[in-house]
Amino acid sequence: MSRSTPDWLHLSDDEDIVWESRPHPITMGPRVPLALAIVLVGVVLAGWGVTDGGIAIVALFGVVLMAAGLIVASVQYIIWTNTRYVITSDELYKKYGIISRDVTQFRLDRVQNTSLQQSTVGRVLGYGNLTVYTAGSGEPELTFERVSSPERAASVLNEYLGTVSAPNDQTV
Repeated sequence: MSRSTPDWLHLSDDEDIVWESRPHPITMGPRVPLALAIVLVGVVLAGWGVTDGGIAIVALFGVVLMAAGLIVASVQYIIWTNTRYVITSDELYKKYGIISRDVTQFRLDRVQNTSLQQSTVGRVLGYGNLTVYTAGSGEPELTFERVSSPERAASVLNEYLGTVSAPNDQTV
């Protein structure tokens, strides 16, 4: 099964995607459930206002609440779906942005250290941060924030880092 490659991901002929994900749904935060609750309140108020005979101010207020809730939930969802993390056989990619796009990419041979952090809640819900440090930089170069199954991402990354750092020539 062949998947099309997104336009922001530039793979060489011998490069393969070995892992990809987006942040855990928890990153949408409490805004989405709150926004959906506001939509529900808006539906109730709109229905209640209309049953009282005609369009009442309560119904209009309900429609406004529905629209506001849907907008907030939609924006959070769009932000979440437009954040992607990719590990290929040669490079790391982090892409985010809706209107403008920011793509961070660098070769695996530049990676010096990785770090995996999970809070107690993150361990229970299955998310964490995978941070990558590169040679010549004391600061984190890239962090996959609140990524789902961070152990899997770290395992795949470490597996490919092992192949990058292994010597290509053999001495006899």
